[in-house]
Amino acid sequence: MAPEPIEASVEKGWLARNFTGKAEFVFQAAILGLICILAFSVRLFSVLRFESVIHEFDPWFNFRSTRFLVEEGFYNFHNWFDNMSWYPLGRFIGGTVYPGLMYTAAAVYHLLDLLHLTVDIRNVCVLLAPWMAGNTAIATYLFTKEVWNSSAGLFAAAFVSIAPGYISRSVAGSYDNEACAIFAMVFCFYLWVRAVKTGTMLWAALAALGYYYMVTAWGGYIFIINIIPAHVFLLILAGRYSHRLYVAYCTFYVLGTLLSMQVMFVSWAPVSSPEHLAAFGVFVFLQVYTLFIYLKALMAERPDLFRSLLRYAALAVLGMFAAVVVLAVSGQIPFLTGRLWALLGATSNIAIVKSVSEHQPSPWTTFFFDLHLLTVLAPVGLHACFKSLSDANLFIILYVLFASYFSSIMVRLVLVLTPAMCVMAGIGASLAFQTFMDSITAPSAPADQQPSASADDGRRLRKGERGVRGVINRTVALVAVIAFLVLFAMFVIHCNWATSTAYSSPSIVLAAHGHDGERIIFDDFREAYMWLQKNTPPDAKILSWWDYGYQITGMGNRTVIVDNNTRNNTHIATVGLVMASSEERAWPILRMLDVSYVLVVFGGRIGYSSDDINKFLWMVRISGGVFPEVVESDYLDSHGHYRVDAGAPPRMLNSLMYKMCYYRFGELQTVWGKPPGFDRVRGTEIGDKRVKLTHLEEAFTSEHWMVRIYRVKNDVTHPNFRDKMKFAL
Repeated sequence: MAPEPIEASVEKGWLARNFTGKAEFVFQAAILGLICILAFSVRLFSVLRFESVIHEFDPWFNFRSTRFLVEEGFYNFHNWFDNMSWYPLGRFIGGTVYPGLMYTAAAVYHLLDLLHLTVDIRNVCVLLAPWMAGNTAIATYLFTKEVWNSSAGLFAAAFVSIAPGYISRSVAGSYDNEACAIFAMVFCFYLWVRAVKTGTMLWAALAALGYYYMVTAWGGYIFIINIIPAHVFLLILAGRYSHRLYVAYCTFYVLGTLLSMQVMFVSWAPVSSPEHLAAFGVFVFLQVYTLFIYLKALMAERPDLFRSLLRYAALAVLGMFAAVVVLAVSGQIPFLTGRLWALLGATSNIAIVKSVSEHQPSPWTTFFFDLHLLTVLAPVGLHACFKSLSDANLFIILYVLFASYFSSIMVRLVLVLTPAMCVMAGIGASLAFQTFMDSITAPSAPADQQPSASADDGRRLRKGERGVRGVINRTVALVAVIAFLVLFAMFVIHCNWATSTAYSSPSIVLAAHGHDGERIIFDDFREAYMWLQKNTPPDAKILSWWDYGYQITGMGNRTVIVDNNTRNNTHIATVGLVMASSEERAWPILRMLDVSYVLVVFGGRIGYSSDDINKFLWMVRISGGVFPEVVESDYLDSHGHYRVDAGAPPRMLNSLMYKMCYYRFGELQTVWGKPPGFDRVRGTEIGDKRVKLTHLEEAFTSEHWMVRIYRVKNDVTHPNFRDKMKFAL
């Protein structure tokens, strides 16, 4: 019995051919339930090892906003002006965030409260991402089932539940926008494919609602509103236009655009931003193409008249295109935004953008680390989709190609690629298993079909060859199935290791192992933020580098000069100027900004490499883009090297950042056999061991010296106070 062709397997998978009716439904539901449990439980390493705590930086702002939403209500959140961030500018929260994450967590919290299940909003926020991961697995199953079949859907759901590329943004405590956005994206794609296959306005309207949820959740909605028009355009070019496609896209685009404009942060962007131009262009093109088909049928008896009309229409389109290009080049209408230039591969010259590690191109190792076995199975699924083209298959092919390119440009977009790779790998794994299992379970030929005993020797020989070939095929298939099971086991081991080691360590609480294997916890961040909350005035203003702004307001409950929103480059450059300047130059700027305390992160004692000394050159570059007095070469030695030892230039040794990090450090013995003042991160003895401070004084240093806080003196009695303030201004 030969294996079924690919075309047949699209409609009927191995499960469907071995389980029928209710049995198949129960079997698939049970597997999906187990996959959802797996997706939830594998993301709990951080909670089990540490505690229920919010991770990283941005999640602390999301948590603070969600807590405000739950306590104050929707109306107050919608109109919330936060005067504790970006002092003295403040920030209008309601109009500068994608609120979908906060709304989802608040809805879950109120639902649990309605069911009389008492739970803290912090725990809801911590566990929201693992719960949404289970929902993403279900959405991936539905999406893959529409593209291929239910067997491939189960494989894809299992892959996406443990793939490190998705786990990296969905572990417990990772309360960021992507927690909801990936589910919204995959579910929207499922609804869109369903709408194209059925051609009904209901499914198209549901796809628009899914798109609206994505818009509320993440700025990555731009990917959806560009890939769906690209799919429509590709179907037209491939000769697959149908009335189903027309109804689906027109309903989706009109309703989706109107809904997306209800998000305050998006507002008029869908009709004014060049990032949405492709969707509008395809909408217009679809109307013109439909009119073209109608007129062609209407003028079937007058081909000369139709050709003349087509000629004039082509000239009109070329004229409109030329006018748009001229207006864009002249600056009358927006052309390409910085984000689009970055996604098209252009290198950004903005220092603050380049300083973010997520914006860097993806090395090849990232794909193998985050996708592992999927990189092998996905090409098999891609080949199968090309062998059996359909409207749905073209969409997943387009998705993989687009996401592969964009993820190579920006490392954070591997997150967008992962679901597509899971779908393709699910198709590939399903086909491979189906082929091998069919060979193993194929029945022997019936007795009445066996050759007669009177056949000649040559026929008996051929019969013997067929029997041997059948045994060999079954043996090869069995070996292949066992090999696949081994590969899947290795994939599970890798995913488990990557999740527990690389993606489940909150940056707010660090862990290490001593020489004797004992686990050491570094809780300096929370120690410092708690000190701020308990020992500083409620109206104290804290200056730090923008990385720590959300955590200071979220845990320390104090006003910050800048935070992780990076909404004002000049304000951030001013902070960089303070850090890069001498104490005499920085102090009047601190007084002008009404700063009470300055916070720095230093890892020289324990070997924490993500400290402010390692980030200092980025502060210099960002500041130098606004203030010409800050020149990067002044902080490098004569050979262009960045140093903190005796060979460091005077501008570096006199900078406020250097002094705050290394104040009293020259007296400290950090490594046995090394001189005092040995920096364990830079691996060198510092250049200035006698740092003195005049206008700042040490207020707090955490247990392991990771966080150091300095109080700004209010020296209004200084004889040169007024002159210094004028110098700062």
